Amino acid sequence: MTSTGLWNIAAERPDHVAVVDPDGREVSYRELATAADRYGRGFQALGLRPGDAVVVMLPNGVDLTSVYFGAFQTGLYVVMVNWHLVGAEVAYLISDSGAKAFVAHERFASVAADAAERSGVEARFAVGDVPGFAPLTSLGEGSSGRPDPRTAGSPMLYTSGTTGRPKGVRRPLTGADPDEVPPQATWFFGIFGLEPFDDHVHLCGSPMYHTAVLNFVANSVQLGHTAVLMDRWRPEEMLVLIERHRVTHSHMVPTQFHRLLELPAAVRARYDVSSLRVMIHGAAPCPPEVKRRMLDWWGPVVTEYYAATEGGGTAISATEWLAKPGSVGLPWPGSVVKVLDESGAELPAGEPGLVYMRMGASNFSYHKDPAKTSASRVGDLFTLGDIGYLDEDGYLFLRDRKSDLIISGGVNVYPAEIENELACHPKVADVAVFGVPNPDWGEEIKAVVQPAAGVTPDSSLTDELLAFAADRLAKFKIPRSVDYVEELPRDPNGKLYKRKLRDPYWAGRERAI
Repeated sequence: MTSTGLWNIAAERPDHVAVVDPDGREVSYRELATAADRYGRGFQALGLRPGDAVVVMLPNGVDLTSVYFGAFQTGLYVVMVNWHLVGAEVAYLISDSGAKAFVAHERFASVAADAAERSGVEARFAVGDVPGFAPLTSLGEGSSGRPDPRTAGSPMLYTSGTTGRPKGVRRPLTGADPDEVPPQATWFFGIFGLEPFDDHVHLCGSPMYHTAVLNFVANSVQLGHTAVLMDRWRPEEMLVLIERHRVTHSHMVPTQFHRLLELPAAVRARYDVSSLRVMIHGAAPCPPEVKRRMLDWWGPVVTEYYAATEGGGTAISATEWLAKPGSVGLPWPGSVVKVLDESGAELPAGEPGLVYMRMGASNFSYHKDPAKTSASRVGDLFTLGDIGYLDEDGYLFLRDRKSDLIISGGVNVYPAEIENELACHPKVADVAVFGVPNPDWGEEIKAVVQPAAGVTPDSSLTDELLAFAADRLAKFKIPRSVDYVEELPRDPNGKLYKRKLRDPYWAGRERAI
């Protein structure tokens, strides 16, 4: 049996395809390992040692994958940059992480150059032309052999920073051999029935600066699965790639499901998706109607999970979900999930409270923020601020984010429930619901809708949507008003920046939550 691990596979099956670049170029395990070795030697030649950090601002592709594995095998923390950020924000990540090297792409040249100057980082490398940056091809050039020493590094991922600055999640380095695949990687893929090799092909359609997306690509490569990378996700192109490469699994978000379902039926029927074995989704709530339609189309391959950069989570198969619609599943093996009240006491089945988790004996801290680390914990459990409940069988159901909870006239209203219903209306492309000030009730319910293509946002549409909601929701849950925008502010992974929509309504006021 072939060994797992990038470098082991490169030695035993050197010509096996590791990565398919967005331009269609197939890169073998030998080629990927050779590039990772060169970059690893290059980082060491710069004086970087285990525990140091490198910031990476690259689009999906072979360059990003090679740099990641080069840094990983030399014990570095790899900070992946959301390339939608501006220079000051990227400079903060460089400075906060203490990065000693910065790798960027010419597509983001102006932001990268600004961030480098603001942060003062000296070692700068670029794919393409970025003023003040050396070519990435020069990193490790002229040297040979494996980096020395070699020890496993780690991603250092930053939380989304919905309040204040983003915080880096920094885990202690393990000192493990980078040639050995961590047992938790095999275990995690095993949750979804993904075994090493087995002719698996992973399709990556979201930016690899996201925690789960990076992990799925890295784990796929480590377990001998070919990783097909998309630069920018487009629904029909995804179907093309599924058919062309006989894709078996992917990591998706509900927004992508919605856009796939918007394709004409004839287009959806044109492509062979019979190779799919498990299509895993998370990161954002999925309206039940959208999920049912995906199951009708793709069959029982759509699996959902709920997890955090910080560790721990739940999962639910398609079959389980049909029996427990709306649930995000049972805790992973080794994961603890509890629902606690504000005092930290455990709540009984069916009663909503804050969801707390722990993954085995795993530990973490928010980099340079002990106060946030402490505030998120009760004992050895941590919370992301999500509200949910466990049913009598131990399945977790999420209600909403604590920060999004609407308290109107003393009654708790969960926006996600309202969003899930309005999203079913054929004239709604996307929707956000939140509380806005009301002098009598404290808050009233506001819906902000992105109309479907060709739909006019006017008072008649508002009347239609509110009547639609009235058939599905209790009166106290129906929005008092509806506003319209051309497009809701979501990141490429589907996460809604609700605060950007809500804050203008609260200008000069302070929410109780």
